[in-house]
This record gives sequence, C-alpha cells and structure tokens, in this order.
Amino acid sequence: MRVVIVTESFPPDVNGVAHCALQTARHLVRRGHVPLVIAPAVADPAADADAPCAVVRVPSLPLPGYPQVRVALPSRRVAAAIAAHHADLVHLAGPFVLGARGMTAAARLGIPAVAVYQTDLAGYARTYVGTGEGAAWRRLRAVHGAADRTLAPSTAALRDLEAHGVGRVRLWGRGVETLRFRPGLRDAALRRALAPDGELLVGYVGRLAPEKRVDLLAGVCGLPGVRVVVVGDGPSGPALRTALPGARFLGRRTGADLARFFASLDVFAHTGPYETFCQTVQEAMASGVPVVAPAVGGPLDLVDHGLTGLLVPPGDPDALRDAVAALAAAPDLRAAQGRAGRAAVRDRTWEALGDELIGHYREVLRERMAVAA
Repeated sequence: MRVVIVTESFPPDVNGVAHCALQTARHLVRRGHVPLVIAPAVADPAADADAPCAVVRVPSLPLPGYPQVRVALPSRRVAAAIAAHHADLVHLAGPFVLGARGMTAAARLGIPAVAVYQTDLAGYARTYVGTGEGAAWRRLRAVHGAADRTLAPSTAALRDLEAHGVGRVRLWGRGVETLRFRPGLRDAALRRALAPDGELLVGYVGRLAPEKRVDLLAGVCGLPGVRVVVVGDGPSGPALRTALPGARFLGRRTGADLARFFASLDVFAHTGPYETFCQTVQEAMASGVPVVAPAVGGPLDLVDHGLTGLLVPPGDPDALRDAVAALAAAPDLRAAQGRAGRAAVRDRTWEALGDELIGHYREVLRERMAVAA
C-alpha cells in the first residue's frame, strides 16, 4: 500500500500530532508498505536524516507568539508529491491548514482519504482569542466531512465530532511504547537530585502554553513534603516560573531521558482541559505512575478513577491539590494504582494500534472499490 501522510507537524517538533505521524510512518514501513510524509518546513536542514521514509517539506512560517509551532504556506508541492508517490490512500494527521490542502488534492486525484482528529482547535480558539469556536468547527467540518473516514482518539472526541455534524467517524486510539516507558527505569540518583529532602515528586510533562493550564499546579506547590517538577517548553514558561514557587523546570526532555523521568515520579499530574487523547497520561501509566487528570476529553478513556489514578473537575485547582494530597498520604494506594495503570496499557502498543489503523485503511479502500463497481 502506498500511503501519503500529510501532517501539520513532524519531528523534530515535539507534540502529539508529530509523534503519532512518526509512529504511523514507522509502522507502515515495518509492515512492508510505502509511506511518504508531507510536513511543514523546519529550520534544521538535517531534521529528516533519521526519518523512517521520505519526507517532503512545504514552506512554512512560525506562528506569531508561538515560534515552536510552524504553519504551512500555500504550495503546489502537496498535490505534486501525492501524485508522484502514486498514492493508494492519503492519511491526514490533525488536518487544518496543510491537511486541508492534502484533502483537496486527494479529492482532485480521486484518492481516498482518512482524517485523524487530534487537536481541539475550537478549545484553543476559545483560550487564545476568546472567540472563533464556530469558525474553527466550520473548518474542521469541511475537512473531515470530505474525508472517507475520520478517526477520533477517544469517545469524548468522537461524540464531539458527531455533535458538530461530522459523519463517518470511528474510534482509533494511540499506542504507547511500553518497552521505553516502564517502571524499572526509576532512578534513585535522579530522585535525590530533584528532591534532596525526600519530597514526593509530582510531575507535569507537556507544552507550557495557556491552554495547558499548568498554572493550576500552584496549590500543589504549596503542599508540605511535595516537589513539583515540570518538563517541557513553550510561551508560558517565564510566567509559570513565577506562578509555581519552588517548582523545578527541566526544559524539554525526550527519549530515554524522558522515560527515566516518568518512572522516577510518584504522581503524574495533567492539567489541560482540551486533550482529545493525552499521550503523556499513557506514558505515565506505562511507567507505573498514578495519574491525576481532569475529568474531560481523552483522560476519561484512560484513567479509571480510583483504580489507575484520580479524575478531578477541569480547571479546579483545589480539587487538583486535594487529589495529590490524598495520594501523597497513601503510599500503598499509589503503588496499587501504578501497577494497575501499567497493566491497563500493557497491550496498547504502537504495533497493535498500527495494525488497527491499517485495518481502517483497508476498509476504506474496499468501500471505494465497492462504490466504483
């Protein structure tokens, strides 16, 4: 199968869309398929040296106020690359700007398209400009409505899409690297460096941006015997260093370094209310760490309240603080939730989810063939 992955983001970017697109390309290659990635250009000319397949970069500009995010510019390269690859199917990863062009090109070429919904753009519009939700949904509805199938990462996202008039939606979650993220990587030396007085380590991993609401951890910073550690970067970094007194900021971490950090935590706290999935929750669970997360969006599918972690009302700093305090006071409960979390995600490998994705591809191709006949 020849597949073109049109993605709004790709490594070296560090975010859910980029990671999922990379894992998809890797799995397709492992299964003997021939993927091609089309993504916005990045500053590093050697960025694609380790990519699992060919990558076509489209001219892009940094997003004003958030230079870590790049937005593709209009380009004929998208349609030309899809045609030159002789694609059987186009995979649209988090389509909005570049993905919309990919959808248009696929339609003109008569190639079926699968659109993967990954970002709550309406929620982001509400956060950044206080309006624009309707326009964001119109854009999403246009792109996803033209696709042969839309894949939603969680039941909450699926319901949201259907409620806003998007049809042909199916559920497809995300895999987690259970060999990379595992409890055995817990590092006593790292714990001593981060919590020299033996404090309980509570960690957040992700972008430091307004929609992530990392500021909600301020109350957790005030808990006795607790040390908050933040991994990630983004435009909110300077303000958060003031808002979270006593917290340690480690910047961006990846690979084995990130896995060691996850396993060394006592509690993982996620704060963002706009997660369509929330991969870092799965990575914490794979690492054997109990999770505190908002009871909204993707975490509702991932966290079994009381068994693998605790769900709290979104945007409620007191509830977040109280949940962490409850786990801080109950080491046996933390251990039990960590074990249950690891067991819950053990079979959610990228290999299993990748095969499920290929199954969606094949169904779409069969449906196209049936219509043509």
